[in-house]
Amino acid sequence: MNYRIYLTLSIYLLFLSCNTSTTSSKLESENRPPNIVCIFVDDLGFGDLSCQGATDMQTPHIDNFASESMSCTNFYANCTVCSPSRASLLTGRYPDLVGVPGVIRQIEQNNWGYLDPNAVLLPEVLKTKGYESALIGKWHLGLESPNTPNEKGFDLFRGFLGDMMEDYWNHRRGGINWMRHNEQEIDPVGHATDLFTDWSIEYLEDRKTDEDPFYLYLAYNAPHFPIQPPQEWLDKVLTREKGINHDRAKNVAFIEHLDHSIGRVLEKLESTGLVDNTLIVFTSDNGGALRFAQSNGDLRGGKQDHYEGGIKVPAFIKWKDRIKPGSRTDNLGLHMDLFNTFCDVAGVDIKHDVDGISLLPSLLGEDQITDDRVVYWVRREGGNRYGGQAYYAARYRDHKILQNTPYDSIEYYNIGVDQYETTSLSTADDPIYDTLRFELRQHIRKSGSIPWQRSE
Repeated sequence: MNYRIYLTLSIYLLFLSCNTSTTSSKLESENRPPNIVCIFVDDLGFGDLSCQGATDMQTPHIDNFASESMSCTNFYANCTVCSPSRASLLTGRYPDLVGVPGVIRQIEQNNWGYLDPNAVLLPEVLKTKGYESALIGKWHLGLESPNTPNEKGFDLFRGFLGDMMEDYWNHRRGGINWMRHNEQEIDPVGHATDLFTDWSIEYLEDRKTDEDPFYLYLAYNAPHFPIQPPQEWLDKVLTREKGINHDRAKNVAFIEHLDHSIGRVLEKLESTGLVDNTLIVFTSDNGGALRFAQSNGDLRGGKQDHYEGGIKVPAFIKWKDRIKPGSRTDNLGLHMDLFNTFCDVAGVDIKHDVDGISLLPSLLGEDQITDDRVVYWVRREGGNRYGGQAYYAARYRDHKILQNTPYDSIEYYNIGVDQYETTSLSTADDPIYDTLRFELRQHIRKSGSIPWQRSE
């Protein structure tokens, strides 16, 4: 063979080989399920971000993330308090259908939920597609076996088992240390927000060259009370916001510190290149607590209420090159829908009962109807105000019925024309009201078969 022809042919074959290898590698990357990162904050009010209209705080990192994401403007917590929303996020079920109608607490006489040991949690189903799963931060779905994170599918748990910290630096609740690294009790030094951020950054650094997809559930305790920002963050707000109420200043500083921490996590996703194939969600477990100077914007009510201020939450979802940056959807979504959405993007075939729906078509800009269903809210609570009984809300399209204690009369609103719930409608001869009451009764009948207390 002529030398020049041989050389030319050799170069061509080498080029073809390299090009085929590159194409194969690219296809492998495209076919690999995306990583999933869910940043779940605690008691963040609907109006407590600068991108949500707050004028006295600066949250540049979350604001920037929102600008790169789809904003879900009609997104709801599954409950107006902590444990039930977390149960729905991780199971795709209404919380009372997995035994968590209220807050799980360490004192038995004030405990209003017990996660059904048979409930299937997200990390368990993601494992069928090769996902490694980590929970960093707040668990709040059980304090002992069989309801601990590692027993429910998480390969790594570094965080807090309990409901709330009475101090963000010593991490105790009623004198008990609930901080754990997997099953081992730990006593780390530092503000909980900083610790959870550092541990998340460490986890992402470890994952950057791993071929398997991962699910990171980063659940901050902040900005749940007690409102304890580091002093330098409070000083900055007091200097900048002249005349601000001191309680409000503490909350602003607390959220700005949280924003800084979330920015650090997002930057690590960028610097490692993980962002190129990672679905990232930011949302809150319920609305802000008004008595701690948190804000739900113009929405009525706050944490513990079934008014919009108690259950409507910020939600931003980013997936590079797939979800259009700066887009928005007004479609109805709830925490339980994230379970189905995550399974959808991971390619998981859900083979057990769930109540949520996948929001993936909405996220990809496709037509989707998500409000052609009756959705429910429940909370069971103690004390004289609630008496250990449950109170409810239900919605179909724009019509909504609600109570804010078990002893309240049912209120009825069309939030499509009255989003601030100023005027309760007449219920006489209203077929939608009658349907909502009937469907809610059927839901209560169904949930009545699910125990929410541990059997001895």
